[in-house]
Amino acid sequence: MRIVADENIPYVHEAFGTLGEVVTVPGRGLRRADLAGAELLLVRSVTRVDEALLAGTPVRFVASATIGFDHIDADWLAARGIPWATAPGCNAVAAAEYVTAAVLRAAERLGWTLAGRTVGIIGCGNVGSRVRRRLAALGLECLVNDPPRAEREGTAGFVDLDTALGADIVTCHVPLTRGGPHPTFHLLDRARLARLRPGTLLVNTARGLVVDNAALRARLGAGDGCQAILDVWEGEPALDPALLDRCLFGTPHIAGYSLEGRARGTEMIYQAVCRFLDVTPTWRAADVLPPVPEPDIHLGTAASPQSALAQAVRHAYDIEQDDAALRATLYQPEPARAATFDRLRKEYPLRREFAGYTVHLPADGAALADPLQALGFRIEVAE
Repeated sequence: MRIVADENIPYVHEAFGTLGEVVTVPGRGLRRADLAGAELLLVRSVTRVDEALLAGTPVRFVASATIGFDHIDADWLAARGIPWATAPGCNAVAAAEYVTAAVLRAAERLGWTLAGRTVGIIGCGNVGSRVRRRLAALGLECLVNDPPRAEREGTAGFVDLDTALGADIVTCHVPLTRGGPHPTFHLLDRARLARLRPGTLLVNTARGLVVDNAALRARLGAGDGCQAILDVWEGEPALDPALLDRCLFGTPHIAGYSLEGRARGTEMIYQAVCRFLDVTPTWRAADVLPPVPEPDIHLGTAASPQSALAQAVRHAYDIEQDDAALRATLYQPEPARAATFDRLRKEYPLRREFAGYTVHLPADGAALADPLQALGFRIEVAE
């Protein structure tokens, strides 16, 4: 059996090699001709899976190692009887940790004390719920906007979008949808961006099209202190350099790129394929992940709990490194800038989730144990 896969799916040969011949190709350049003789197709979000790609091919199952599925034409696949699967929640922990690191580093840059401030969380599913737990541990009051959940569960605990947009920090965690009762395409358009209060920090790790990028560029140029941290962009990989230049931090769509999250996605689609083929899975991501380098974090007496938490988080993930790598593309011409965006994703350095690190606290630092555990770290407190 021939299996065609995006070359950026980690461990794809190890996981799927026992099921057939695995052929890897660049996901953004995948074409119908690449699928000659292929029965299984494994993709990521950069590949549009639709009639243009699949018509006339022998592909009988599609799997995407991603949490989103806006790149999959589900109606066309259903009409042709081609089942498909994704990896919901596979990188939710990594994305939540990215937002935590981004907010802590932004607070340092802006001179903010986070405790007592508000954060509007737009979308509270796999990622948003994890973001909520972590930001609450930093002392932020969480204002959750999630209309689908509010309709299912009742409105208690949820706020409307305008209320969420009035928070000190606004962070987006919705899927990209263009239809239905709650479309999210340009959910934050020019009118809604205008409602952000002066000095608001906007974070988007959802999809680039959730925020009108041209309108955001204009909003950030208004001179009232609004800031943005973007990991996703309209027109990827050809993002707007003027928008990047105005962002506090910008990264190349890597918020969910922990090694654990990516390997988890591979395992989830591997299991889905095994179910489709009615074979017993034999590969597990946990068996192949390497040890975490420098897994011990020693915290002394810090000036404040927030600075201690920021120190631990920065040891595990420093957003400024990814920002610097992307910001260097501002000096490149197109299409070199777009090619570098893809290269930064393909060659992304190993990033491990917080659970792989043990934070060692002095006896007088025991009060930090609870928030650090809420962020995902293991804890050891000195006697």
